[in-house]
Amino acid sequence: MLQIKRIPHGHKLHGKNKNFVAAAVAPSRTCSVDDHDEESSETLALTKGQYNQLLALLHCKDTSSAMATMSVTQPSPSSQHVTNSKVFVSQEGKKEEMSSTAGQVIRCKAAVAWEAGKPLVIEEVEVAPPQKKEVRLKILYTSLCHTDLCFWEANKGQNTVFPRILGHEAGAIVESIGEGVTDLAPGDHVLPVFTGECKECAHCKSEVSNMCSLLRINTDRGVMIHDEKSRFSIKGKPIYHFLGTSTFSQYTVVHVGCVAKINPLAPLDKVCVLSCGISTGLGATLNVAKPEKGSTVAVFGLGAVGLAAAEGARIAGASRIIGVDRTASRFLPAKKFGVTEFVNPKDYDKPVQDVLAEMTNGGVDRSIECTGNVDAMISAFECVHDGWGVAVLVGVPNKDAVFKTPPINFLNERTLKGTFFGNYKPRSDIPSVVEKYMNKELEVEKFLTHEVSFSEINKAFDYMLKGEGIRCIIRMEG
Repeated sequence: MLQIKRIPHGHKLHGKNKNFVAAAVAPSRTCSVDDHDEESSETLALTKGQYNQLLALLHCKDTSSAMATMSVTQPSPSSQHVTNSKVFVSQEGKKEEMSSTAGQVIRCKAAVAWEAGKPLVIEEVEVAPPQKKEVRLKILYTSLCHTDLCFWEANKGQNTVFPRILGHEAGAIVESIGEGVTDLAPGDHVLPVFTGECKECAHCKSEVSNMCSLLRINTDRGVMIHDEKSRFSIKGKPIYHFLGTSTFSQYTVVHVGCVAKINPLAPLDKVCVLSCGISTGLGATLNVAKPEKGSTVAVFGLGAVGLAAAEGARIAGASRIIGVDRTASRFLPAKKFGVTEFVNPKDYDKPVQDVLAEMTNGGVDRSIECTGNVDAMISAFECVHDGWGVAVLVGVPNKDAVFKTPPINFLNERTLKGTFFGNYKPRSDIPSVVEKYMNKELEVEKFLTHEVSFSEINKAFDYMLKGEGIRCIIRMEG
């Protein structure tokens, strides 16, 4: 039995901004980060899959509690790789053998929404093995998005399928794969995504669309598309899926087309939030609005998506980023995301588009609407400059809402665009968003305002209901 511990040396792991290397130390010696004797250790030669698994083990926010134990059948002297390895995770005193669960039902904890608007209940659920084109994931960190809250409340005409497991922003590790999965392997670090990329339909083959015909977001579906059955159950009773992800469970099953493989060095407790809202706002600016350096950008709505849109404008080099929101307390926090000016429509007795036109000598160059309010959508379009102005609609309106504007606004060469998930293809593009964070172009930490253990998941709902913070990280081991 060999013990694997973090020790200061060569290999860089992000998250704590320290250098670590995976090394094997003699089992008779207790080795800590502080008292490590380099002469008593040997570096293990690992296969790519084993290396990814080890990175998964070492991915722990609390370095003092992160330890992995690897059972190894020693290779012959001529062998260059460790064989027959079985990796165990030990966090907060808990162990589990990830490689031994393939093909078996896993019992784990999940936060179940039994009915609309009622607190989630931590239950023991059974998670079936992945079927054809499916992947079973171990969720390490998840986050609460406003979409989760909306479908939990289910008071505005949403589908009321209960009981179900909500959640769709998360960082995970592949536990096992189903038939036909060729581009993922156990141990891979991934982000599950609420919409997919089959790579075979006309949308996926298009260079301009990300709206996969097979795996496009479906808020009504509570089962897997392969056999129209749920992979979750409690005492034989099915528990329904949500957005094909259901990340409020320690293990979940997702279609392979809804899984983005990412850099294994990326800290999952940070990049987990890139699987929905932040990428949606960021991409709306960078991929769709495409502001030029020195341009003027207006962002309507300064929630998480709007702040991400502002972050995109900052990255693009906009000289003025005007935040438009009816909540005055949002302006000060928005400055961290590059917002330079703030307009509250309640402070004026004329349309906000007229206010913005006066502020910017005829209109802004780009606007991004992130509220879903149809009046705000109209204002976002009518505030852009004639001749070159572009407005991008991101927020989801009521299905009965009607957008009205004089046709002359189009004839005067204003452009109106809509976007879905920031025009990112989940599997092809999200890894590059993670790299923006790794390269320090994108500042994710400022979106993370709260953190709770899994047992405290209802606190995350309370924070959002009270309008406190931006994103709350939920640690799935707690």
